[in-house]
Parts: sequence; C-alpha cells; structure tokens
Amino acid sequence: MRHSRTRSEHPVAAPRTRRHALSGAAALLGAAALVVTAAPAGAAPAAPGTTAVGEGTATPALVDGIREQAPVARTAADAARAHLAAREDRYRIADPVRDLKPAGTLTSGGRQTVRLQQTHHGVPVLGGQYLVRMERAGGQRIVTGTSGRYFTGLRTGTTAEIDDALAVERAVDAVRQDLTARSFTAGPDGEDEGTPLAGTSHGLVVVPRGTGVLTRHITVRGTDPAHGEPVLREVYIDARAGYPVLQYSGVRTFRAPGTAAARTRAARARADEPAPGTTGTGVRLDGTTVSLGITRDDARDAYVLRDRTRIQSSPDRVLATWDARGRWASDLSGAWPEDLREFASPTERFGAEATDSGAVDAHWAAGQVYDYYRAKFGRDSLDGHGMTVNSLVGATDYGQPYVNAFWDGRKMVYGSGDAEYRPLSAALDVVGHEMTHGVIEHSAGLVYAGQSGAMNEALADYFGNAIESDARHLSMDDPDSALLGETLCRTKDPRACAIRDLNDGRTTAGSFLGVGFGTDNGGVHLNSTIFAGALWDIREALGPDLADKIVYKALTEYLTPLDGFTQGRAAVVAAARQLKTGGQNLAAVQRAFTAHGIVPNWEKALGIDSDVLLSRVNTYDTHLGAGGGWWVAANSNESGSEPYSVWAGRTDGKGQLKLMSPNDGRYHVNPATDGRTVVWQAHGPAGVDILARPLAGGPVRTLWHGRSAGTALGVDGDVVAFAYSNHGGRAGVAHLSLKDPTHVETIGGGTYHRATFPSVHHGKIVYQDRRRVRAVYESTTRLIDVATGEETVIQQAAPQTSLGPTALTGDHVYWLLDAVGQNGTTTLRRAGLDGSGVTDLSPETGPDARNVSEVTASADAVTMVARTPAAETGNATLSKLWQFTPDRKGDGLRRSRVSCNRGEQLSAAAADGTRVVWLDATTGVSDVVTRARPSGTCA
Repeated sequence: MRHSRTRSEHPVAAPRTRRHALSGAAALLGAAALVVTAAPAGAAPAAPGTTAVGEGTATPALVDGIREQAPVARTAADAARAHLAAREDRYRIADPVRDLKPAGTLTSGGRQTVRLQQTHHGVPVLGGQYLVRMERAGGQRIVTGTSGRYFTGLRTGTTAEIDDALAVERAVDAVRQDLTARSFTAGPDGEDEGTPLAGTSHGLVVVPRGTGVLTRHITVRGTDPAHGEPVLREVYIDARAGYPVLQYSGVRTFRAPGTAAARTRAARARADEPAPGTTGTGVRLDGTTVSLGITRDDARDAYVLRDRTRIQSSPDRVLATWDARGRWASDLSGAWPEDLREFASPTERFGAEATDSGAVDAHWAAGQVYDYYRAKFGRDSLDGHGMTVNSLVGATDYGQPYVNAFWDGRKMVYGSGDAEYRPLSAALDVVGHEMTHGVIEHSAGLVYAGQSGAMNEALADYFGNAIESDARHLSMDDPDSALLGETLCRTKDPRACAIRDLNDGRTTAGSFLGVGFGTDNGGVHLNSTIFAGALWDIREALGPDLADKIVYKALTEYLTPLDGFTQGRAAVVAAARQLKTGGQNLAAVQRAFTAHGIVPNWEKALGIDSDVLLSRVNTYDTHLGAGGGWWVAANSNESGSEPYSVWAGRTDGKGQLKLMSPNDGRYHVNPATDGRTVVWQAHGPAGVDILARPLAGGPVRTLWHGRSAGTALGVDGDVVAFAYSNHGGRAGVAHLSLKDPTHVETIGGGTYHRATFPSVHHGKIVYQDRRRVRAVYESTTRLIDVATGEETVIQQAAPQTSLGPTALTGDHVYWLLDAVGQNGTTTLRRAGLDGSGVTDLSPETGPDARNVSEVTASADAVTMVARTPAAETGNATLSKLWQFTPDRKGDGLRRSRVSCNRGEQLSAAAADGTRVVWLDATTGVSDVVTRARPSGTCA
C-alpha cells in the first residue's frame, strides 16, 4: 500500500518552513480546459459570414462577418438578447431573456459589445458567457458578430441537498486536509483555538460538465494551520453529495511562486472634502526624476502618494500607493490592515525613503499603465468605470526578502526585492502585468487555472511588456523588448535578470507541460509564454499600434472565462478580421499561432512512453491503487458530469474493466486493492462510508461510517486500514477486519494524540504517530501486528521533524520525513520491520536531494514521486517517478526514472515486480498509465 500528500498550491509568499510541496495525486482534472472536458475548439472561420461550431453545445462559438439589424430596444443588453431570440435557429438559445443576464457593456465609439452571463433555471453557470457585438448606424443597432460559450446541454436540477453551512465545512475540510497532508502534519498541536481557515459561500453555481454539476461555490481564506502560509482557494462543492469537484488558488502572481476586503478609499483620517490633487516629484530606482500625482493630507500635515488628477469620474477615486514595508505578503493577500497608510513626504519632493522602497516607481508606473489604457482604448481604470487603483509596496516573505508581486482581486502588492532584485515595482512591465490582471478580471474574466489561466498570464505579460516597450521607446526588433522583469536586477545584465522572455520560442509540441491544478494552478506560468510568444510575434509583425488593438479587442470583445489556447487563437484572428486586418497581416496573425503549435487538436500530438490503461480520467481529488495484478481508479462519465465510480482493471491491460461501485449519487473515490478485494470511500451528504467488494463479484459491503476520511486507505487479506479525522481536523488511523467490520480499532484522533499515513501489508500496519508525552510532543513511526496487538516503534523522530507517507512490504518499512526546514527537500527512509538497518534511500541533503511526496513499494522495488529543486520550474523539476531496484551485484540499489514522459506524474501505485501504475498529465488531461520496468536515464 502507498500513500501520498494531496494536491498543493504555490503560495503568494513562502511559508515559514518551505517545502515547495508537490502537487499530489489529486489534481486530476485536465489542465486543458479547466472544467469543460471536450475536444479542442476549431479554428476561427475562414471567411466572414461563417460560423464556428461550439464544443459540446448547439450554440456556435463564433459568428463572424454578419450585419443584421437588432430589434429596437431600450438598452444594448435588451437588443442583444432580442437578436439572439429572433435567431433561435442559429443560436439555439430558447429564452435569452430568462437564461442570459447582462454582465456588462463595452462601448467604444459607435461600437458596443454586450457580455451576457448564462444561468440555468436561475443559477449562474461557471464560465457560461456569450457576447454580442453591435454598431450604431443611422440610429439603429447593427449586429456584427457573436461569440462565447453557452451550454445547451445542461439538464441538472437546481435543488441543493446540502446547505451553505455544510458546504463551507466540507470546503474548509478539503483545504485543511490538503494543507496538512502536503506539509507532513497531523494538524495543529493541542487544543483547538479556532480554525485558521474560514469559508464564504457565493451560492449555487452550475459547473458545465456534460449535463451540468450543481455546486456551491465557496471561497476559503486564512492561514495554513501548520506553517502560516496564506490561503485563498476557490472550491466548488457538489450540492447533492457534498464532495469537492473543483479547487484552485485565487491569487495571481507575476512569477510562479516557489479576511477583510481591501478598501477602495484611503485611511479614515482623510478629510471629508477631498483635497485637490497636485504634482510632486520623486526619483526612480534607475535614477530618473519623474512627476508624481500627489495630494496634501492636512490630517497628516504631509503630502501623500494619492493621485487625483487622472480618474475624473469621482473625487474619491484615486491612484494611491501604500507603505507595506515589513508586512508579510500573507497578511496582505485578500486583506487590508487597519493601520496601513499611504507614503508621505513633508514636501512635494519625495525623498530617498520613497525611492528605495519602490514607492516612487510604483506610483509613477501605475499612472503610466492607467494612461496607456485610457489613451489607447478609452478605458477608465482597471474596471473601465474609474475604480481606485491601490498599490502596496514593500511586502516581505515573513520578514525575509520577497521577490514577487500579485493582484489579489482588489489591489496590487509588490515585494521588497532582495540583494539582487530591486523592489518588484521598479519594473514598469511588472506593474503593467499586475494591473492588467485587473483589466482581465473585469473583462474576459479568464479563470486562473489551466489553459485559461495561462492565457490570463500571457495577456498580462503582453500588455505589461507593451506598456514598458512603448515607454522606453524600444524597437520591436530590440532583443530586450521581449524580456519581462529585466530592469529589476542591481548587477546582472537584462537577459540574465529577466523572469520571462516572450521570444523563448516555446511551442505546444515541444514545451507544453501537463500538470495538475496543484502545480502552478495547472501551469498558468509554466505554459504562458507559448501563447504570449504568439501574441508578441504578432506585435513584431504588425507593429505595436495594430497588434495592441487586436489583442485588446480579443480580450474585451471575444474571450470568455473558460477559453483555452485554441479558442484564444480563434478570438485573436476574429478580432483582427473585425479590425479589417487582411492579406499579409492576417496571414501573419495566423502564422504566429501556428508557429507556436496552437492549432486545432494540438493536444493529440503529445506522445508518451507508457501504456494507457484508462484515458481521460475526469475526476478530482482521488488516488489510484494497485495489487495482485489489478489496478483500481475512480472515474466519471466522458463529460465529467456524473459522480465518480470505482473501476478495476488488470495491470497488463488485458481483459475488460470492472465496475466495482454503485451509481448512487455519492462520490466513490480513493480505491485500493490487494488483487482479491477492492475497498474505497463513498462521500455523500451524511458523511463518508468505507465500502468493500470482492473483485470476483458479490454485494457491496459498508465497513465504516464517519464524518470525514483522509485519502490513505489500504487492504491486504482480511485487514483494512484507513485515515480519518474528527471535527477540527484531528487526524486518526483506524483498522478493522473484513470478517467483523463492526469491531474498529482506532489510534489518535484526539486533541493531544494524532495519527496519519497508514499502510497495510500481511497483517501489519505502519503509521505516523504524534502525541504529547510529559508536556512534550513526540513523533514516531510505528508498526502494529494486528493479530497480536504488538506495537514496535520503528524510529522516534528528532524534534521539529515532520513525518510523511509510508509504505510497507514483507521485509521493510518505508517512510518520508522532513528534518531540515526551509530547504525544499525531504527524505525517503527505509528500515527493517524491527526498526533495524535504518537507511536513507533519498537523503534530504546532498547533490541528489529531492522533494519526495509519495512512496509505494512492492517486494522487488520501491518507487517515489519526487521533484528536483530548482530556482525556476520546468519539466525537469516537475514531479516524476523514481524507482530503486537491486543493482546487478545485489549489494546496493540502483535509482532510475520510471518514465521519461514530459509533464507531471502523480499517484504512483506499485504493482507486481517493478511495474508501477500512475496518473500522467503529459497530454494536458490525466490518464491512468503503466510501465513494467523503468525507462532508465531521461535526457
């Protein structure tokens, strides 16, 4: 049996004890389209007046090149819906007034683009948006095109069986379980002093998989219970079964990171009548003196970085720069400290303090970005309606240097920098990038996960770089024009300093990294330059002015929240056509995407070196199992709309798959098998059941019922062992006999005694134990002989050591541990069943140290899922399978890569011999795959 840490997120700031935790075996939903499990969309229409077919829907994804008079209506939204209703034969939207709610109208000159939000029986549909583009001519509205996603196949009911309170509880439990598992902890020690996590319900939302999944959308905020890192998760809980079907981080950062709402006005000390804006000066970190929009604050008897000169729609709406020096990034994400104040100066000239902190740069750059969007596109601030722009400068990583920046949905936060990197606000492209995230949020709303999230990053990179290139008067053939963050370094040259290069030449076929949502939110940074590179090629070919207009039009008038790379291509090409781009220029736009491999069905060209046992696993947050020549996995239907069922198959790929679980509306997940019996969890509104069924057939038996269960579950012969948790996340381990499941033995689960990560083999159970002994907490790895009750302490861990997943064979105990804080690596350790012969197979320190997150073992081999630490994440640093087997001499172990697949490898389960079954994300979706022997060394 094996166990692994569950999925992880990349924090805004690193935790106090950083492990760079891996995405575990959970984020199984394909990174390609986030929630819509369908084939990639086709390209844009070849000529005006044609229609592009939508995915899994009768409504066209794009109607282009038409000129049809819209029905007379009071508002643009009413006219748009009336047009859709009058053309039901084309759009297949039965009742646009009932099912499409106005979500905003963009007006530019005589053009109007209406964005409509789909509802299903009154419930919002995640990512369901349809756009209607119109022109005003002769007092009439003329429809010129439509596009977007309207899901005609939704049939789900809209009556929830769980209430908000239970949904919040399940969402918080899911996030807490993830956080504690990935950090090798059993939750906070001692008495429960109140959870550091809290959930807020946003009501019912339909997730558009197949016929639809009714969910409750919960935002979980707070702090990691183990290490205090910031948490901001969007969680969607099935509204009937109470199971999390989707989860991702909601913070948008500039680089892949290794609860009060923010205010839109300044501090309370501000006078009732706003003081008039004036102009001051300051020196940027590059030594140039710049003008700054400032305000005299009489309450502070000082001038503050509060620009009233730009936003004219309201005197209270400003561009303000705030002093966040020394504050933790985790305290600023999604929150607004009460004592935060704007940077101030006794005179109109802001001095060295404002310069060195990056405040002058942040304030000046915010004005430049505002002016760019206003001058080029007529856009008034990030939301298009004059919202206040707040910039917080000087954030730290728990008091240490912080080299990152983020947009949290309401404000920008810029890190302090370090000995090499200046404060992040010192780069205009970084400021432009973060502010563009705000523009995206208030236009296309691209969901920040998977391909839509990578496009979110790509568009932020494009406009951030465009703004800086224009401000610095860089030629498009200047090799530095494509670099982001290149001006941040104090000593390095621009190319060595840059965070990203939009001319890096990455393509889908050669560079796309398939990862789960637990790694970089599904690759939002890892894959962004594939799309951004195509956009930058367009700017180089067409020139800044036309290219910027095309990309902005695509963003604001064509893209919708769940679009992927292929839909992004279609949007940009359609926007180019709408702007009368033709001939060589239009060919250059299409050629740019083709050169980066963004073509219809590009995902199908990604190859693997493993055998596929089950393709397109449409599940989330569930693990694999293997034993006795069989593998087991949870899966949904092809569209991902049904609750999950457990399937079994032979590890050699022969024979037919077997359905083991009932289709009863519950989520059947985390299966395990010994080749004779399959056990699994069934999650429903009343809690969790442990179920069992023989592989040979027979009735499904309920072995245990409880409030919550961990992901660790195993069976061997008559013994079943599993993890569970009581209220507040108090973790415990339980075991029972298949012959008499009414007698359950439990370990831990209390305030001062926790137990985690059980594995079972031949009547023995290994687990991790943490208990208070004489006012001191001790952590030990323990082995129980179920028949005799004899317990052996395999090893007591050193203080401050965190103990992780385990595996067990007839000869050895294997376990993971983290003994050295903040080094980003962990240990894979082995010992005999009596605790003798302790050996570190993968040490935590040294040149070959890795961040090991999972371990699984057979009698012949032990396999670990591990990540190679590196400053920047790439294919070589993603989670991969490594296997230890006896060397040819028989006196040592040889370590080999199990597979050379590009992309993330998760949820390893040892089968017989050296065969391993795992979930592979190389192609952008998750497949159950296997290899009978290691590949060896990978290039």
